[in-house]
Formats: sequence, C-alpha cells, structure tokens
Amino acid sequence: MAGAEEDDYMGDLSQFLPPEVSQASTKATASSNLALSNSSSKKPKALSWHEQKKLKRERKQIEEDAQTLENLGSAIPQSNIGFKMLKQMGYTPGSALGKGGSGLAEPVVVEIRRGRGGIGKEDPEVEKMRREKQDEERNKVIVEELMEDFGSRQKERWKGKRIFVNFHKAEAVLAQLENREVVEAEKKDEDNEEDEEEEEEITEEDLLNILLKLRNEFHYCLFCGCQYDTVKEIESNCPGINEDDH
Repeated sequence: MAGAEEDDYMGDLSQFLPPEVSQASTKATASSNLALSNSSSKKPKALSWHEQKKLKRERKQIEEDAQTLENLGSAIPQSNIGFKMLKQMGYTPGSALGKGGSGLAEPVVVEIRRGRGGIGKEDPEVEKMRREKQDEERNKVIVEELMEDFGSRQKERWKGKRIFVNFHKAEAVLAQLENREVVEAEKKDEDNEEDEEEEEEITEEDLLNILLKLRNEFHYCLFCGCQYDTVKEIESNCPGINEDDH
C-alpha cells in the first residue's frame, strides 16, 4: 500500500513545479489548442459571383476546344448532307476539290481563337514574336551587306596600294635598264604617305604598260626578279605578266 502511494506521488510531477510556472504552462497549452482548433475550422475564402462565372466560362471554353479538336481529327461521315452534295456534283472521296482535282485535298486548318480581335488579327504574343523575328532577319541582312561592302572596299584599297608599289618598282628597274638616273623624291612622312599615293592616281593600266615595256624591250619580269636572254625564254619560264600569276 505504501509502495502504491509512493508511485502516485512520484507520477504527479506538477507538485514539484512552482505555482507560476505551472499556471503559465497550462495557459500556453490552452492557447495552442485554441489556435489549432481555429486553423482547422478555418474555411477557404468563397469566390465572388463574378469569379465563379469567369471560372465556369473558362472551363466551358476548354471543354469546347477539346471537343472541336477531337472532331477535327475524324473525317466527315458519308451520311453528312454536305458530303452527299459533293458526291452528287462528281466529287470522289480522297481526291482534291475543283475541276480536274486542282483544288485543296485537305481541309482548311482551323485556328481556335478566344480573343476579341477580328478575323485576320494576330494574337498579340504571336505578332510580337513575328516582328522580333523579322527585325532579327533584317538586321542580319544589313550586317552581311555591311561586311561585304567593307571587305570589297578593303580589297580595292589593298589592290590600289599594290599597284602603286609595283609601279614605282618597275619604274626604278626601267630607269636602271635604260641607264637613266633615278630621281629620288624627298622622303615622305609616314603619316602623309597614304595621301600622297592617292593624289598620284596610278591606275592598273599604267602598271600594265610599264610591265609590258620591261618584258618586250628588256625581257625582264618584275615579279620573277630577273632578266631573261630572249623573248622565247621569258615566255617559257615566266608564269605570266601579273603579280597574281606568280
């Protein structure tokens, strides 16, 4: 009997706690239970009449779209009135419409539109993507044209400089072969060298004339860098009169 009383005494641990702590823990437990009961009993917010109507309309549209797409996947039955009229006018199932089968063989693609835009009006997102794609293609073409123009101008510029350099080389060789004194111009500044070359205006025809003179009169090729003994020898050993031939 004493052992049972001792067990009961030890089981009630609240006797060892101060009165303040015991009361605080009891209040905290009661408040937590109240909060749980309130949260469990809280119902979802009811939709307004407009929201319910909008949700119902959207669900109906989705069902209609699904039904339309399902119907488009199946062929028109031969019991259809329009199909019977076509057969009476000479239509053969599986062939194209029109005289001699020159018309459409497949039905016109149906596009489901839910916006308020009229027929032919693109969806705003589709129109935006189409415009962005067109702008991208247009910019790409412009860049390609600019690069091509820049490359051709650079090529012409390089060609003009080569003509200028080769002409003066040929002129110096011709003067030496003719035992003439080479008149040396004053040293040009590097910054003004390009302007001087453009002002002189040496053409490709000028270069060709002086190269022909070297070959015909002195059997000399500027690009081979040597003088041949005869015309036959220069024709046999020299690949050509132009720099590109070498």
